[in-house]
Amino acid sequence: MLADDNQSILRLLSDFFARKENIELVASVSDGTEIVDAVREHAPDVLVMDIIMPRRDGFMALEELKGMDEAVRPKVIVLTGLARDDFIMRAIQLGACYYMVKPFDMHLLYSRIVEVAGSAPQEAVAVDEVDPAPETLDDRITNLFLTLGIPAHIRGYQYLREAVHMVIENRDVINRITKELYPGVARRFDTSASKVERAMRHAIEVAWSRGRLDSVNKMYGYKVFDALDKPTNGEFISCVAEKLGPGRSA
Repeated sequence: MLADDNQSILRLLSDFFARKENIELVASVSDGTEIVDAVREHAPDVLVMDIIMPRRDGFMALEELKGMDEAVRPKVIVLTGLARDDFIMRAIQLGACYYMVKPFDMHLLYSRIVEVAGSAPQEAVAVDEVDPAPETLDDRITNLFLTLGIPAHIRGYQYLREAVHMVIENRDVINRITKELYPGVARRFDTSASKVERAMRHAIEVAWSRGRLDSVNKMYGYKVFDALDKPTNGEFISCVAEKLGPGRSA
């Protein structure tokens, strides 16, 4: 079974596996909320899945799969563009058998599928990388938001991303948050400044309610966010822009 929101990758892999007599593709999904239900319906031996998925990220799916009975739980190969050590460790802890980084070699993926399909549970996890592309600013923002637990499908996620970009490009705009930042994001998404403000606040509240702040703090080696001190929209945007701006690494 394949789970990836990139339709080109799904088509590429579907065509590739169609030529392999010892592999049957039983299902393909492109929405994170569909993964667990599709696993229950199709009972695949192996699930190849991305981490960045609409509506529910791959880590949430791994958490649900880990709670399934071992007899019906598939072996999982993570296939993603995220090459962070902390993400790899998290996938390992949630039961992934292999962690492969895009761009990937299809023949190597095929070998891994055949390997894990015949392996015993709880085998050692390996990481396969094929010259991953340099991490972009968008990648770093995505990594941080995903670690915090901000769902990619909510409007506040996109608004915060845009706001961080604006502040990195012009630090002074954070001092004009109501007069310039909110309206600027609103124009980009054809909405109102008040809706932008509320959606951002909701996204931050979701992040704090998920209790993943320790993971973010470990990424930087010191306390970036405090569970007892939830930041305002401006404080959050300013902090992220400071950590991820030019010359920084996440």
